[in-house]
Amino acid sequence: MRRKHRKEKEYEPDLVYKSPLVTRFINYLMLDGKKTVAQKVLYKALEIVKQKTKEDPAKVLERAVENASPEQEVVSRRIGGANYQIPAPVADYRKIFLSCKWIIQASRAKKGRPMAERLAEEIILASRNEGDAIKKRADVERMAAANKAFASLARRH
Repeated sequence: MRRKHRKEKEYEPDLVYKSPLVTRFINYLMLDGKKTVAQKVLYKALEIVKQKTKEDPAKVLERAVENASPEQEVVSRRIGGANYQIPAPVADYRKIFLSCKWIIQASRAKKGRPMAERLAEEIILASRNEGDAIKKRADVERMAAANKAFASLARRH
């Protein structure tokens, strides 16, 4: 039986930058339901981005998320007793989720400075097509390209 289609969720724009993307990013950044902590961290990071780049931080974040989002990923399919990694296009909502997740993971992996500074640095790097989040995207897309041979299996089953 086929799965139901995902209902597209409406995100309220945040209060400072009036951007739904910032709201989503805050939600992805949040740990243990501590939303105000996540808001403080992201807003401080965006202030640092503004100081360093002299640009609108919401636009820089948007560009960073766009640059870090993958076009293809591999999904596991079980066909005839064997698991195959089959390349599949990434849905728009998932592109945003993955790129935000990778930016946050990359900034959490760096130690020794406040989270806001690490996050700001990673956002700036991703907006310039550099950094760990961009490396992660390249790895995922390389994996999909390497498994192109199995793409025909996705259509048959």
